[in-house]
Amino acid sequence: MAERELYCDTCEDRQLFEVPPCLDGHGSTCPELACTRCGTAILLAAPLPIPHQHLHQHPTPRRAA
Repeated sequence: MAERELYCDTCEDRQLFEVPPCLDGHGSTCPELACTRCGTAILLAAPLPIPHQHLHQHPTPRRAA
């Protein structure tokens, strides 16, 4: 199982988290992790992609004075 050290809110300290057996077939890439000390579960989510076209507005054309 894949392990990583993360902050656990329940333990109030950094703890090892591991991927529990995944019934969804994700294997070691499962987004669910469980604290190896207390069992608190967390879900890791990837950031949502933002389409580039929505980041910038087109500038308004300038008019001569």
